[in-house]
Amino acid sequence: MSGKVYLTGAGPGDPELLTIKARRAIRQADVILYDNLVNPEILDEAKKDAILIYVGKEDKHHTIPQEQINAMLADYALKYDKVVRLKGGDPLVFGRGGEEALFLADQGIAFEFIPGISSALAVPAYAGIPVTHRGINTSFRVMTGHQAACHKCGKDHGFDAGKLRENETLVILMGLHGLEKIVESLIKNGAATTIPCAVIENGTRKNQKTVVATLETILEASSGMGSPAIVVVGETISLHEQLQWFNLENGND
Repeated sequence: MSGKVYLTGAGPGDPELLTIKARRAIRQADVILYDNLVNPEILDEAKKDAILIYVGKEDKHHTIPQEQINAMLADYALKYDKVVRLKGGDPLVFGRGGEEALFLADQGIAFEFIPGISSALAVPAYAGIPVTHRGINTSFRVMTGHQAACHKCGKDHGFDAGKLRENETLVILMGLHGLEKIVESLIKNGAATTIPCAVIENGTRKNQKTVVATLETILEASSGMGSPAIVVVGETISLHEQLQWFNLENGND
């Protein structure tokens, strides 16, 4: 009999945004394989004899290939009762949790998804930017700034945001290093250069930094910012000055 793998969301960074179910899984885990975006304070919840393994992926640098992570999950599940795969945000929002679950299912190994609060929602909220607001917009869209190669042709076609829909907020995860392409794509597809744009670095953490500009000026305004960072585009950013509770509370810009 094999153990069980818990594909667990650690939330966006603030340890207090960890769910009760995720905390319970971490405390009971025999093995925890964790990502780069997991706040180290969350790992303090693990029991003293738990095996902690870093398998994080950083920009242009993958410590361990995904195929090897899949194999490690299966191997540890054959040796231990409870294995936690801990991911920043939610495991199924650009977290490759589905890929890992499919691999485990093929191996006949039990698994469970433990959703986490996605940075796509929490980070804009901590920056005082609602993703929806009555009278301003009616929808929001979440994209990734990292574009994987096409499964059919193997080519990387680059970032394409498509047309920014009317009354829409666009949230782009992992978007900082591709910001120039993001701006070019949006303008090429008809977005006004005057539309508000924000970059939020280290969202929900004490060192969070938020820069607000327009689509035309955001590249210059955000120069010097680092990852992890989220890009937000849309009119709800106009509420930032009134609603930026977290930055003011922590004395950040």
